[in-house]
Amino acid sequence: MSPTLTSLVAGVVFGLALAAPPGPMNAIIAEESVLRGWNAGFKAGLGAMLADVLFFFLALGGAVAVVDRYATLQSALYLLGGVLMLVFAVGAWQEVRSTASFTGDLEAGATGFQKAFALSLTNPLQIGFWLTIGIGLIKPGTLDVFAHVPALGETLGGTVIVETGSLALLVGFFVGIAVWITGYPAALARAGRRVDAFAPAVALLSGVVLAGFGLFFLAMGIAGVR
Repeated sequence: MSPTLTSLVAGVVFGLALAAPPGPMNAIIAEESVLRGWNAGFKAGLGAMLADVLFFFLALGGAVAVVDRYATLQSALYLLGGVLMLVFAVGAWQEVRSTASFTGDLEAGATGFQKAFALSLTNPLQIGFWLTIGIGLIKPGTLDVFAHVPALGETLGGTVIVETGSLALLVGFFVGIAVWITGYPAALARAGRRVDAFAPAVALLSGVVLAGFGLFFLAMGIAGVR
């Protein structure tokens, strides 16, 4: 396999690995997908992905590194992100009461796209990613995947080389995220249509996840201020 193709595949895998773990963004995608359908869930994922695209260009220009220099700014982001998550958690719980099924009537409010985009812009974990791993993705170089793996380095070292900073790796990374925000809402929307009671349960769980992360971010922000 050529280094370019290897980098492309590695980028896709890495993008999927970043997007798939449970967290506030996937909580919003789940809530939107089950309550409003695939289109709404996809748009929510698109909001989070758009923030990553923005952070990518900021990291490329060195602007994101400013956040790393000022502890007060980091604390402010934790506090703002925590408050937003708690607000959206309350909104999710209100939807549990306002809809009894996947097809129930829902109150108008911020769209999933707006929620995910706003949370992503104030999410210290997402910003931290682009300050650390993201910089590594952008910086030109090579990465021998198996070189430092115990018991495998001697035999497989040099067989899988990823070109960091390459167009193939970066394209693959965003393709991996796009695959997740397309497939994940589709699976949830299909499940929601088959099991009507699944809708309020997902809204309730989404609220719990958002509230948990919100309280955690608030605690981190308050600790930073002190």
